[in-house]
Amino acid sequence: MGKLMLFLYFILSVFPADATENRRHIHVVRRGSKKSHRGDTVAKIWIEENGKKKIDIAWSLLSADEDAELIKAIDENWDELNRLIDDVFAGKKIKIKRIK
Repeated sequence: MGKLMLFLYFILSVFPADATENRRHIHVVRRGSKKSHRGDTVAKIWIEENGKKKIDIAWSLLSADEDAELIKAIDENWDELNRLIDDVFAGKKIKIKRIK
């Protein structure tokens, strides 16, 4: 799992296999979960469509307020998030970014 960003009590991540999917997305893992190191994903969020910014929730186990907070954070950090995803898929080591 490529950890990209920490936001509140969530880890925003990508998986190496995601590089072959036709629409870029992130997986959201709840921090502090005993399974967080194994990918206890609580949401999947699309962040683009046809190369353009389009943020949609694919599925989520979170509350509507948590979903809204995540969408806002992703929107505000979209360029940086995409750069980090590119770096992960290129096999580069990245520094996990904390966002507020």
